[in-house]
Amino acid sequence: MESAPVILVALLHGPDRPGLVAKTSGWIFENGGNILHADQHRDTELGVFFQRIEWSAQSSAPAADSTRFQLFAETLGMNARVATSSQRRRIALFVSKFDHCFHDLILRWKAGEYACDIAAIVSNHTDLASAAKGYGLPFHHIPVTADTKAASEARQLDLLRSLDAELVILARYMQVLSADFLQKFGRPVINIHHSFLPAFAGGRPYHQAHERGVKLIGATAHYATAVLDDGPIIQQDVARVTHRHDVNDLVRKGRDLEKMVLAQAVRWHLENRVLAYGNKTVVFD
Repeated sequence: MESAPVILVALLHGPDRPGLVAKTSGWIFENGGNILHADQHRDTELGVFFQRIEWSAQSSAPAADSTRFQLFAETLGMNARVATSSQRRRIALFVSKFDHCFHDLILRWKAGEYACDIAAIVSNHTDLASAAKGYGLPFHHIPVTADTKAASEARQLDLLRSLDAELVILARYMQVLSADFLQKFGRPVINIHHSFLPAFAGGRPYHQAHERGVKLIGATAHYATAVLDDGPIIQQDVARVTHRHDVNDLVRKGRDLEKMVLAQAVRWHLENRVLAYGNKTVVFD
């Protein structure tokens, strides 16, 4: 009985030059693969080529295939990241007191929308401990204050290493991760910010928006970097508001946006559709 084909997904980027599509598709064909989907983009200003290729391969060693493709991509001057269909990333969900994104992500995960494992819920408060227990998920309370921030982040990093967490999702985690934390973790961190960045970065963005009298509010999912609310943007959406809406109305509308935007960003990341470069992303949706 033949084994089911392994699905591989490669994200590539590098200097554009003629023949890149032909060479990558040729390599896959010559190595027994069948391309299921391919997409590409060229940054005309920087002269950078981006490609996402998804293919099936009759292989008993997908990890070896991934390595061989990466080495091949290097001969083309391309950086490549390859994932396989058998991979289930381990995720840590960071939360505080707000629960709308927390519940939304977990329910989507339980419904089978995300090919991942939620390894832990991490919080600086205990408000969501019972909810996490109800979902059957381990809850870790690590308090954070100005005086204990460095020690708290060290505890968080130890936990993430012990769990082999490959992605952190800040689901309205109302703390700023330090540059030291991000550097030592060294893996993606997705944040949801409750405004249409770069507008109204920082705290209380709905209050800022109301004071400014904007007619659109938004939410932004982005990769966290050392600069607050300035990382590569994955997904954004907006809702229309008027002078009749007060701050509470903006918060209510915004929470719906936050859930949808974060959910989409997480899905794209897990499906290997996001390629970050510089302070931008290419999203092969």
